[in-house]
Amino acid sequence: MSTASIQQLIAQLVPQGSRVLDLGCGDGAMLDYLQRERGCSGYGVEIADANVLACIRRGVNVIQFNLDEGLALFDDKSFDVVLQIDTLQHLRNAEVMLRETARVGRCGIVAFPNFAHWPNRLSVLQGRMPVTKRLPYQWYDTPNIRVGTHADMATLAERVGLRVLDSFGVQDDKVVRLAPNWRASTSVYKLESAT
Repeated sequence: MSTASIQQLIAQLVPQGSRVLDLGCGDGAMLDYLQRERGCSGYGVEIADANVLACIRRGVNVIQFNLDEGLALFDDKSFDVVLQIDTLQHLRNAEVMLRETARVGRCGIVAFPNFAHWPNRLSVLQGRMPVTKRLPYQWYDTPNIRVGTHADMATLAERVGLRVLDSFGVQDDKVVRLAPNWRASTSVYKLESAT
């Protein structure tokens, strides 16, 4: 999936003028896009030095912080939207981070590589871990701590007390709503606290 397409798809889920927290914001491209195209404000959270510098160069407010330590530095409901775009699979405790996302934001948007996409299933059936555009690493050299599926996120969301507002897959820059667990390389969920 191209950077421009994910930015546009995610941006459609973010209300105009929202206060956004982008967890694992990378080089700040997503938050920069939301600021320019949707009138949003907010902060990115990133750990890598080079990415923090890239955010600063873009004019994106960034906090250098390890997300595995939680989000205690943010107050309850201090953001309209909390983004986790290709972040959850790198974190040690996905449940805690989803709960924290719901605590500090009115809603959360989570996107991650869908391990249940049919080419990945085929690779596993052939006895190999998949290497694809969305999962480009060998099993022994991946930064991913875990892999997840589109269907797994719905179960995890329910387990941690979140309501699914919207979910879909993305494949070849197109939204996939019919059988996304099988047909999409990326899963996208919009969530809010069920309480």
